[in-house]
Amino acid sequence: MFFRISAQRLAHLNKCLMNFKLGNFSYQKTPLKLGELQGNQFTVVLRNITGTDDQVQQAMNSLREIGFINYYGMQRFGTTAVPTYQVGRAILQNSWAEVMDLILKPRSGAEKGYLVKCREEWAKTKDPAAALRKLPVKRCVEGQLLRGLSKYGMKNIVSAFGIIPRNNRLMYIHSYQSYVWNNMVSKRIEEYGLKPVPGDLVLKGATATYIEEEDVDNYSIHDVVMPLPGFDIIYPKHKISEAYREMLTADNLDIDNMRHKIRDYSLSGAYRKIIIRPQNVSWEVVAYDDPKIPLFNTDVDNLEGKPPPVFASEGKYRALKMDFSLPPSTYATMAIREVLKMDTSIKNQTQLNTTWLR
Repeated sequence: MFFRISAQRLAHLNKCLMNFKLGNFSYQKTPLKLGELQGNQFTVVLRNITGTDDQVQQAMNSLREIGFINYYGMQRFGTTAVPTYQVGRAILQNSWAEVMDLILKPRSGAEKGYLVKCREEWAKTKDPAAALRKLPVKRCVEGQLLRGLSKYGMKNIVSAFGIIPRNNRLMYIHSYQSYVWNNMVSKRIEEYGLKPVPGDLVLKGATATYIEEEDVDNYSIHDVVMPLPGFDIIYPKHKISEAYREMLTADNLDIDNMRHKIRDYSLSGAYRKIIIRPQNVSWEVVAYDDPKIPLFNTDVDNLEGKPPPVFASEGKYRALKMDFSLPPSTYATMAIREVLKMDTSIKNQTQLNTTWLR
C-alpha cells in the first residue's frame, strides 16, 4: 500500500527492480489497516515426486479435510547458527550482556565475508567502532547494535540495543513466544491427540474460555487454541498448563509475571489455533522431462498474456501442483510439511537440493 503515489511512478520502478515486479495497481479511498488481511493464496509445485497417485490423493484429501498442525515455520526463528528465540529469551531474562554476545559473537555456518570479519574483530577487541569499520553495510542488526554501543558505551547495552528499529527488536521476543508455542502444541497433541478435551481453550469472539466436560462434544479440534505466553492470557486446565510453567521456569522466567522492566518487552500473550484447515484446496499431478522448464504461469506471466505450459501425457518426472489459501500468520511451509511428511527446514531442503544437483 502506498500513500499519494501515482501508479505510473510505481510502474516506473520496474526498470530497476530485480527478481520481482510491481503491477495490478488500483486507487482506493481508504487505506488497509493492521489486521485487515484476510489471508494469502499459494501456488506450490513439488517437483520429482515419487508417491503413487493414490498416495497423493490421500495426502491432499487429508490436507483439505483435516488440515495441519499450525506450527510457526522455521523462518520465524532465523536461518543462522543463533536462532532468534535465544536472543528473545535473553531479552526477557534482562540478560543484556548475553543479548549483545548472541548478536555479535562469531558463529558457524555460511555468512557474508564482511560479517565474518566484523565478528572476528569484535571477538578480538570488543571495540564497537573497530568492528563497525569492517561492515560496508551498516543497516544490518549487527551494524545498528555496534553503532549503539559506540554511542552509549558498553555499560549501557539497553540504550545501544534500542538503536535497532522497534519491529526488529520485538521480532526476537515474538520468536521466543513462537518457540514455546511450538513445543507446547507438540506436547498437547502427544498427550491428547487430535480431539478436544475438557480444559482445552476455545475463542468466543476475542475471549478465550475453557471447554467443560458437558460441552466437549460441541467442539472440534479446529476450534481449539493454545496460548502464546504473556501477562494477559489464561492457560489450559490440564497437564499442558504445568508444561508451560516447567518450560518457562527452566528458562529462568516467571510465568506469573511476564511484564518486563522495559514496557516494549512486556508480553501480553495471544491465542493461536492448533490445527488449520486450508481453503480453496486443489491439485493436479503433471508429467515433464526437462527439470528446468517452468511448470505453471506466474502472476507476471498471466499479466503479460503468456499461454500456460502444455504437458505430455507421460514424462520422466512427475510434479504435484497445489493451490490453497491460508489465514494470516499461518505458514505454507507447514502445509507442505504435512503433505510431504518430511522435514521442511532450510537445512534439510538445502541438502536435498545438493543431492539433486549431483
